[in-house]
Amino acid sequence: MAMAMRLPAISRAVTEVASAPVGLRRLFCSNTSKFSFLSPQAETQTPARPQADPSTNLFVSGLSKRTTSEGLRTAFAQFGEVADAKVVTDRVSGYSKGFGFVRYTTLEDSAKGIAGMDGKFLDGWVIFAEYARPREQMPSYQPQSNMSRPPYYGNR
Repeated sequence: MAMAMRLPAISRAVTEVASAPVGLRRLFCSNTSKFSFLSPQAETQTPARPQADPSTNLFVSGLSKRTTSEGLRTAFAQFGEVADAKVVTDRVSGYSKGFGFVRYTTLEDSAKGIAGMDGKFLDGWVIFAEYARPREQMPSYQPQSNMSRPPYYGNR
């Protein structure tokens, strides 16, 4: 009985939405393809980061906190000879910071390592492998002269 009472109310609501102005329909209906209230920045896509040049050193991100350097080496050793594998860890806790590096002996092995492990699971987490970018040079430290400060003579 309660359902029979609701049916006229539902059909009345449907006809009201159908006869509503287009602007309201666009705001409250999910079947419209374009939303006018979205900002133009949301519609534009950000350009992808430039890819690094192929090298034997791979950057691996998305690692679990429990992933060790040995576990990383074992996972990537299926695809070629691994020269070195290092998980970057926190100094205080000793846990993984979530990224690491794998160095292969040849470029072909590193390409196979990326193809084999990029987007795969390791210790329950999806990891991403890509060619490592070279380190950016840090500006060299140049001490400033102390000529502007008066000399310290101690207690007089």
